[in-house]
Amino acid sequence: MRFGVSTFITDEGIRPADLGRALEERGFDAVFLAEHTHIPASRESPYPGGGDLPRIYYRTLDPFVALGAMASVTENLLLATGIALVVERDPITTAKEVASLDLVSGGRAIFGIGAGWNREEMRNHGTDPRTRGALMDERIRAMRALWTQEQAEFHGEHVDFDPVYAWPKPVQDPHPPIYVGGESDRARARVAEYGGGWLPRAGSGDLASMIAEVRERAGWRVPVSVYSAPDDAAEIASYAEAGVDRTLFLLPTEPRDTTLRLLDGYTALMRDFG
Repeated sequence: MRFGVSTFITDEGIRPADLGRALEERGFDAVFLAEHTHIPASRESPYPGGGDLPRIYYRTLDPFVALGAMASVTENLLLATGIALVVERDPITTAKEVASLDLVSGGRAIFGIGAGWNREEMRNHGTDPRTRGALMDERIRAMRALWTQEQAEFHGEHVDFDPVYAWPKPVQDPHPPIYVGGESDRARARVAEYGGGWLPRAGSGDLASMIAEVRERAGWRVPVSVYSAPDDAAEIASYAEAGVDRTLFLLPTEPRDTTLRLLDGYTALMRDFG
């Protein structure tokens, strides 16, 4: 079992470089950063967690900027979006950001993706929430073309461009792994279609059976990282039994000293699972 953290980097918490150093020093292997470009003031879409939307959602840094800062002060830490809201992102620009992160980090990027839940946020980016799944699928396929073809082109219903040159290309071959977030049947199908990993949330159902289904559908042993996991030994043991490869502790967004104390607590659990 490997261990990382999933977290929101904001202007009110620990700085990205400090967090990257602290994670690597303590033996964590990955960090997954959440993304929201903004939060509409209307607040029509209900928060999936229930109640008021936590303050951290309003204040997230751009994940690629934060991950780039972490890349500059680490050597082995895997640097992941968790999740990037592809339905709110231009695919050509995003492909360049992912490839640039992979290059400057020496091949340590992971592209965690999802379709999102805040419909007003999507609409502000010109996205129709009703077709966001199809849009995300096309954008991912277009990005894969940009990463792997010298003259890339893509022609779909939602994404369309004639041959282009787009550099840099990623260090990883053929490109950084795409971790698909979500537990719906469609999300699990995406893992087989273009995913390099699966990113289910903690407490999202019968994890063992879903992992078995994802791997059977894909035809290979898909890596699984559980997102937003609690620091609970029994829960982590159940992940190991279910075939999970990595536990991502849900790291609260706090100032530096508080964050370091939390990480020290997680490392004690990590030692138990050696």
